[in-house]
Amino acid sequence: MMKTNLARTLREPAELVAEQLAPTEALPVLERVAARYAVAITPALVELIDKSDPDDPIARQFVPSAAELEVQPSENADPIGDHPHSPVPGIVHRYPDRVLFKLVHVCAVYCRFCFRREMVGPGKENALSDSAYRTAIDYIRAHGEIWEVILTGGDPLMLSPRRMGEIMADLAAIDHVKIIRLHTRVPVAEPARVSDEIVAALRVEGATTWVAVHVNHARELTGPARAACARLVDAGIPLVSQSVLLRGVNDNVAALSDLMRAFVECRIKPYYLHHGDLAPGTAHLRTTLAEGQDLMRQLRGRVSGLCQPDYVIDIPGGAGKSPVGPNYVLPMQNTAPDARDAASETRYRIVDYCGDVHLYPPET
Repeated sequence: MMKTNLARTLREPAELVAEQLAPTEALPVLERVAARYAVAITPALVELIDKSDPDDPIARQFVPSAAELEVQPSENADPIGDHPHSPVPGIVHRYPDRVLFKLVHVCAVYCRFCFRREMVGPGKENALSDSAYRTAIDYIRAHGEIWEVILTGGDPLMLSPRRMGEIMADLAAIDHVKIIRLHTRVPVAEPARVSDEIVAALRVEGATTWVAVHVNHARELTGPARAACARLVDAGIPLVSQSVLLRGVNDNVAALSDLMRAFVECRIKPYYLHHGDLAPGTAHLRTTLAEGQDLMRQLRGRVSGLCQPDYVIDIPGGAGKSPVGPNYVLPMQNTAPDARDAASETRYRIVDYCGDVHLYPPET
């Protein structure tokens, strides 16, 4: 079994100062931040931080900041509205054919932009109780429309291989559950934790396993992280990506291109690029929608179609995700007598990746 390094994870502001990840004079305010929001930076990520760069994109994701104490009126402890869609503890049933199953409330590393930052970390429940777990499984079993179960939290790969195997078996035994998807940071935060034992636990008869890997900067995909992802793919587990568009981390087309290409090199299909949620104390990390749309336009012409994620926003209050990428098709006024006739179809202006406009159908 591979040994992990979680015991050496930095969890206290004083440790961040000792590691030169924060200045001594910042200690009092960082202690106030840490009293509200969990802090944890694993050795794998500490090693990636360029301490000579005050704007290092890795540090910006994980080292706490005084700006986190500034809460905007629009920010909310439950920014994507999980609570109104939670019929029993641990379950979020927002969409008809799938549920979130929040097994644990701990992570290997705590992101400074986390939309569940008020619900995870020390002082919170570490995991569902046995009775809450059974109630959640019973709910999934009773709802035949549930085709996919998404294991989240917290990070489900914080569970032991034995416990993970039990959960996977319980879910795969439900006839209508065909897909089990896990959302995780572990392959980059603590690659050694993606052991042969945990990989074996994720493979079950009766359901197909997918893993969504959360990465925001290409530097996170180190050699060990890539090897961890390869262990999953080589075992027949397909991977997709999740990223958050973050100011000062990946909000330029070069960084975003490098990230999406790195995913594809690792056999991870780019899936979602999330607009930053309205979580408390995260305004300094959010971009505008217009900035995100402009980046997606630039990405379209710059990198392969394999490298294109969906740019999405979780609508505050619980209405779900909506794609918010740029619109390349602009209708023109239709002067044809019958727009249902293909020969007299409404004409459109279509914008290509260079910004040039073309008419469709073309003029003859």
